[in-house]
Amino acid sequence: MSRALLIIDVQPDFCEGGALAVTGGNAVATAIAADIAERRESYSAIVTTQDWHIEPGDHFSDTPDFIDSWPVHCVAGTPGAALHPQLAEVPLDAHFAKGRFAAAYSGFEARVLDPLADKADESGELLGPWLKAKGITSVDVVGLAADHCVKATAFDAADAGFTTTIISPLTAAVSPENLPTIREALRAAGVTVLSLGR
Repeated sequence: MSRALLIIDVQPDFCEGGALAVTGGNAVATAIAADIAERRESYSAIVTTQDWHIEPGDHFSDTPDFIDSWPVHCVAGTPGAALHPQLAEVPLDAHFAKGRFAAAYSGFEARVLDPLADKADESGELLGPWLKAKGITSVDVVGLAADHCVKATAFDAADAGFTTTIISPLTAAVSPENLPTIREALRAAGVTVLSLGR
């Protein structure tokens, strides 16, 4: 079984001090980097997704409801949209960007982000086909936030036929009180949710 690590949206704007901070975001970034240093050989590929907003429509709002609309965050090319500094030196196989012109929560909506290409280019390969072309059959999902983009990515991964695991200690949630219900739904969809250890 070929396994990939999907690092979801570990970006400064989603960490303490950012525009849409998740409590524990910086600690998650540090823990993911340490985990990769220890277990790099466990993965055939390690990839990241990033919110990369250009004109995402009503995803941004001056009066956000924090369900469908949010404060301005992760604007393409800004420091808040970059990879977290803890991941800057980690050897990665590809970066994927999502949400350029509309809301996008799942990493499976993300396309390859080529730092030398036009940032508005929507022709890059989607995450799912990229993984399948690499022979990936199993994915571990980590990152931010557990109750939004990590959740959406895991549901889509399982739906696409990947054996899917969320490593909960390498995630953080906007609303941790909702996690028990979310984890129950994920498990019902065939996703393994690891709470402690491996």
